[in-house]
Amino acid sequence: MPPAPHSQPRCSRRGFLGGGLALLATFLVGGWAGQAKGDFNPDQLRLVMRTRYGGRGSAMLEEWFALLERLANQPLQTQLRETNDFFNRRIRWLDDIDIWGQEDYWATPLETMGKAQGDCEDYSIAKYITLKRLGVPTRQLRMIYVRARIGRSQITQAHMVLGYYETPSSEPLILDNLVPSITPASQRVDLDPIFSFNSDGLWAGGSTQSRANPVQRLSRWSSVLTRMQEQGFL
Repeated sequence: MPPAPHSQPRCSRRGFLGGGLALLATFLVGGWAGQAKGDFNPDQLRLVMRTRYGGRGSAMLEEWFALLERLANQPLQTQLRETNDFFNRRIRWLDDIDIWGQEDYWATPLETMGKAQGDCEDYSIAKYITLKRLGVPTRQLRMIYVRARIGRSQITQAHMVLGYYETPSSEPLILDNLVPSITPASQRVDLDPIFSFNSDGLWAGGSTQSRANPVQRLSRWSSVLTRMQEQGFL
């Protein structure tokens, strides 16, 4: 289960200035790789999961396939809610250093499900890929880096959530690993947006205009996309 709100660091123990702002600078300077093109391959996903993570990982992958089948023709609000709940209930929050032995590692959904552990980026990426697989357009989904205030203190922590935007200028709905309900961004007064991104663009703060094209490179995002293609997601 994820930690209770405000009881743990939001995403990792690295400071906000060393994480979110440095990553934003990387985006603005270099951009990031566009989404790799390929085919969704359940058999390849099953093979990779079984080989790397055994029966437990395979069982969770089958639950994910069942989720996709169950939600395929459901209303959008149901898809958002059940996708959010699926990962929040099954993935244990843990720092990257404890999971992967690295300070900042962005896991694919297969890796997150295989470990049954992840930090905020991992939850957000898994929900993003799931909703895209259900047919939610890329333009309506963004992973959002925020400055999160911890409790009533002035301490802030880098954190990532997934936002659903009905239109590019809409107030997003926030899917978070620490708060079980999906709420409009205006109700999350503990979160200050820094930038958001998806496979098609980058937006600074609350801007409706993309600041970069996804055609160059950001190592973490590029690495996730490459591994997802190899594993059978793309």
